[in-house]
Amino acid sequence: MPTTKPPIPSRRYDLIAFDWDGTLFDSTAIITRCIQLAVVDVGGRLPTDQDAAYVIGLGLMQALAHAAPDVPPEKYPELGARYKHHYMAHQNDISLFEGVLHLLETLKTRNHVLAVATGKSRRGLNEALQSSQLHGLFDASRTADETAGKPDPLMLQELMQEFGVAPDRVLMVGDTTHDLQMALNAGCDSVGVSYGAHAHDTFTALNPRFVAHSVAELHAWCLSNA
Repeated sequence: MPTTKPPIPSRRYDLIAFDWDGTLFDSTAIITRCIQLAVVDVGGRLPTDQDAAYVIGLGLMQALAHAAPDVPPEKYPELGARYKHHYMAHQNDISLFEGVLHLLETLKTRNHVLAVATGKSRRGLNEALQSSQLHGLFDASRTADETAGKPDPLMLQELMQEFGVAPDRVLMVGDTTHDLQMALNAGCDSVGVSYGAHAHDTFTALNPRFVAHSVAELHAWCLSNA
């Protein structure tokens, strides 16, 4: 007798968008340190760990300007260059959180459209995708330098338009209030992860459907609810 494939579970969300740093990649500590080093390099006051981590997920120049309020705007290009210098020296030290690859492969088999919505630059994201096991898993991506920085909803709006998906069929997964606020601004649901840049007690006001404290918790929630 011919074998029959098990039915694919019904989906609550057609499109699931993921933030990159601190959500899929274990990069928060390295990015925080690179921001601090860059600010000091141009003569600014050393940002605290909390202040440097807060800006992760924003567009690069927006983030650096916020982290270094005492650095004059004319030094922003130098500030950005110093950040990139320090980040490039450590980018090969960054790896996927354990379990992320299995999570994405599982969602792919359930026929979700998978996307990236990140504060990284297009060049930076493309390099990361090429050097990781994630190549080919994502159907689309948007970066801050080609759309608008978070929490502006443009990234999600463009993804919804590209795939013809309504806001109530979109889920945003991220580790910062910027991610969850972007989802709220776009009319989409969100899930926060507490193992990245922002403390999870700051998520409550942004009404995430769930806060995952590990990739395993995120995986289990998605299987039952996404």
